[in-house]
Amino acid sequence: MEDHTIGLLQECSQGCKMGIKSINQISGYVSDQGLKRIIEKYRGEHQRIETEIGHLLNRHGKESKDPEMMATAMSWVSTEMKMMMKDSDKQVAKIMTEGCDMGIRTISGFINQYAGASAASIGLAKDLVKMEEKFREEMKPYL
Repeated sequence: MEDHTIGLLQECSQGCKMGIKSINQISGYVSDQGLKRIIEKYRGEHQRIETEIGHLLNRHGKESKDPEMMATAMSWVSTEMKMMMKDSDKQVAKIMTEGCDMGIRTISGFINQYAGASAASIGLAKDLVKMEEKFREEMKPYL
């Protein structure tokens, strides 16, 4: 059970950190104030969940992990290329929506993979998925 719990929490931590990095990268391209407020709100939500994950990992004597360097680099390059091709709020919303979709798929898969994890860690992972779903919904008017 503990291995599953730690594995799930570390994967969720990496997902939160990747989301925060993406939001930080894209924020400079946003011109619409409403879109900017939404993106800032969800940066805070990612940070809040990441903090909760860190607390649970600390209880197990573990630390959170950063996303893989290659994945981070590929994401950064992909986002920069997309923004060079079409620098607009619509493009920002599209990139954020794609990120939410990836987060939902990835974390849902890890919930299944680490089915033996503690109820608290599974609950936190499900909260992360719900947050990504809400973020995606709030991007729709900007697509």
